[in-house]
Amino acid sequence: MFKFTVLTAKGRDISVGFSDFFDTIGLTGAGLVTKAIAAVIAVIALRMLLQLSGDPKTALRRGSMALGTLFVAVVLALYGNELFSTVTDAKN
Repeated sequence: MFKFTVLTAKGRDISVGFSDFFDTIGLTGAGLVTKAIAAVIAVIALRMLLQLSGDPKTALRRGSMALGTLFVAVVLALYGNELFSTVTDAKN
């Protein structure tokens, strides 16, 4: 016969609001926004790459712009929280 093991998780008080929720997933609200912006920019860059034309000169120019946009999205996803930390930390 099977014996079931019951796993219990430690309780977490999230009554304060979203700041506790973001602490549990390891992101701040600003970090979540920068990740979302980076994801939108990455989708735009991939769409730019998929819509390249048949003309080699135009395709090279548009492809390089798309790769630059994709690079900006990756940098924003990796380092966006540190880049904008001085902007989001308001002083009273």
